[in-house]
Amino acid sequence: MKKITFLLFLAFFLQLSSQAQKFGFIDSEYILKQMPEYKQAEKEIDKLAKGWQKDLEKMYDEIQKMYRDYQAEEVLLTKEMKAERKALIAKKEKEAKDYQNKMFGYNGLLFLKRQDLIKPIQEKVYETVEKVSKRKKIQIMFDKSSGIVMIYMNPMHDYTDEILEEMGLKQKEADVEYDEAKNGKKGKQF
Repeated sequence: MKKITFLLFLAFFLQLSSQAQKFGFIDSEYILKQMPEYKQAEKEIDKLAKGWQKDLEKMYDEIQKMYRDYQAEEVLLTKEMKAERKALIAKKEKEAKDYQNKMFGYNGLLFLKRQDLIKPIQEKVYETVEKVSKRKKIQIMFDKSSGIVMIYMNPMHDYTDEILEEMGLKQKEADVEYDEAKNGKKGKQF
């Protein structure tokens, strides 16, 4: 009776282990940094942001000058002139804040430009991940760059390099540090 129970238990266990799901992980941030089109998009976004930031700084410099001029001339101004100047300064401050929100705010031009340039690149990565996952029969692929905390990960399940290879991107010599950290030669030990 014990043998039959043991054999049933063993058969049940083997069936469960044969249905085990295969997991893997990638580092999408690392993959994106290897893509020339991503680097170009980032440069374009940075260039736009710097230009808009300079415009904004000029606006605030002008406001500061107007405020200093007001303070220097305040003694000589009538109540109506003071109110006029204060209203003009407040109007300029509002214009600067509106410009800042228009360029850098949520759904601002920078956000929209980033979405236009980066989304097609991300879709290319996700399509490649899906292709590799299907070929390797991986059930779930984690992205370790998106804040998933893993205490231990076996490097044999890291498919980052395979995604890069599938996309036609070669690993650079400067990325040796990444490989050393990935393979446990560097980094924190738990």
